[in-house]
Amino acid sequence: MVRIRRAVLGIIVILCFSGSSFADTPNPKEGDWVADVAAKVIPSVVNISSMKTVTQQSPLFSDPFFRDFFGGGAVPHERIQRALGSGVIVSSDGYIVTNNHVVGGADKVEVRLSDARVFPATIVGTDPKSDVAIIKINKTGLPAIRVGDSSRLRIGSFVLAVGNPFGLEQTVTLGIVSALGRSGLGITDYENFIQTDAAINPGNSGGALVNMKGELVGINTAILSRTGGNVGIGFAIPVNLVMGIKKSIDKYGKVVRGWLGVTVQEVTPEIAKGLGLSSARGALVSEVMKDSPAEKGGMKRGDVIIAIEGKPVQNTSSMRFMISEDMPGSQVKVKVLRNGKEKSLTVVVGDLAKAQIPEHKILIQNNKFLEGASVADLTPAIRETLSIGDTIRGVVIIDVAANSAATRTGIRPGDVILSINNRTTRDLQEFKKVIANLKGMKMSISIYRQGMVMTMTIIR
Repeated sequence: MVRIRRAVLGIIVILCFSGSSFADTPNPKEGDWVADVAAKVIPSVVNISSMKTVTQQSPLFSDPFFRDFFGGGAVPHERIQRALGSGVIVSSDGYIVTNNHVVGGADKVEVRLSDARVFPATIVGTDPKSDVAIIKINKTGLPAIRVGDSSRLRIGSFVLAVGNPFGLEQTVTLGIVSALGRSGLGITDYENFIQTDAAINPGNSGGALVNMKGELVGINTAILSRTGGNVGIGFAIPVNLVMGIKKSIDKYGKVVRGWLGVTVQEVTPEIAKGLGLSSARGALVSEVMKDSPAEKGGMKRGDVIIAIEGKPVQNTSSMRFMISEDMPGSQVKVKVLRNGKEKSLTVVVGDLAKAQIPEHKILIQNNKFLEGASVADLTPAIRETLSIGDTIRGVVIIDVAANSAATRTGIRPGDVILSINNRTTRDLQEFKKVIANLKGMKMSISIYRQGMVMTMTIIR
């Protein structure tokens, strides 16, 4: 179970791996309709166990004294990291959808069916940015679930959550859709969650959220809780997003996402008032990347994106999510507010993966603090992906080699290094000068991570 502390709300976001309208809901008087739906979907929900070998330094050698005493050698040791979760069979030939945090990076994955048969599984593809994973077992004739349409869900619709909370197989809970389109939670990079009060607990991750027709409408992913248990606020990834990712992996072998080429910021009430907007909604364009799809489509700095393909843009997260779902090369209608007037633009969507490739990057070597890290300039494409405002100046960590000095420092991909020993690192040129002059056994590094700036002091 992964926990991410949210300082503002004072709660814990837990990734829990250890709908229909009233008109669609059967009349309880006609029979035990909840049991009928449960009986229909339970055979399609599986138990998933994964194992991953993790190499760690002994805690003894984290102390500089012991490292020096034993000649600077640190003996790594391996341990097995296990995870339990759920999954849903979406095709009779063995394809199963689950969460990335259940199987991502695993060396071994096993699937236990509802009839107790156990099969080894292979990981077909993963998408950490949405926390979706596709796995497959070598078996045909499986009870695939009927896939629904999450775009037709309504707030208040009844839903069932089916999974393996706390390892208790085939657990079914009943609730309603509490909210739709939840974003800005910091759980994944691309968020458009279904919120439900159907009880979801650790082990439910990757399990099914179904409507009263027995159709899959979401994959259970996370809960908000102070205690680690269910308090009635659970989140599921919409099945339309999940199946779109599966389709992309099937076709391209990877997840392909659309890209606009802008840096955006939230429209605050103050900004809305200054721009003459009726409400604080939309995404304010603060930067347009040169030769990007947005620039070619006529978008300008100061535009407020208020709709994409006729769908209202609520905030920056929803804008990024909506564009990410469009395939590269497709034309989309983008409505913006410019100088108080609405304007319609046609934009040919770009490929985010290609745009993210930095023109220049360096692999740090011969540095006792940062060796093993790859860093690059903070481009508009990376800013858009990581939701980093244009006021943040630094170099971004692209990759960190396993068991490297950089790993032990605590930095990770997506971090932006702002300064080292109080010297700014606004671009690669400044960064190279700073690390070339690093001396001594201590380094102070300031980084930007997920909206927060933190400073760490490392002693080697």
